[in-house]
Amino acid sequence: MDAAGTVVMRKRMTRDAIVAFATTLSACVIAMEACCGAHFLGRTLALHGHTIRLMSPEYVQPYAKAQKTDDRDAEAIAEAATRATMRFVSLKSEDQLDLQVLHRARERLVNARTALINQLRAVLLERGIILLKGRINLMVASKVS
Repeated sequence: MDAAGTVVMRKRMTRDAIVAFATTLSACVIAMEACCGAHFLGRTLALHGHTIRLMSPEYVQPYAKAQKTDDRDAEAIAEAATRATMRFVSLKSEDQLDLQVLHRARERLVNARTALINQLRAVLLERGIILLKGRINLMVASKVS
């Protein structure tokens, strides 16, 4: 889409084709939904001098016109990117993404531990053993037994 809002090209491309095509362009604004791989692609395109605008899919969705298709998604992204009120997501560095992975992994482990503790409390309750909520109470009870 050019500065006037006219669609200049409609073509389905792979990530590699997007990078190859972007290297032939002069510096421009490239808008994308912030999805899996968007930060890597954004950093790669930024190395070629382009300005990257990542948007959360939930903020792009209101600009979609009808049934979800790739063409309509592209139109919605282009429309959303031109809005002055649009909130953009900053590109994350590899270090930031690594830290995000650690936080998510820890959160999953904590949730799994909590689920197991709750399941164990339920099993014990079926056998007449009542434990108060919390990991500490389970640990204390396991040392008393």
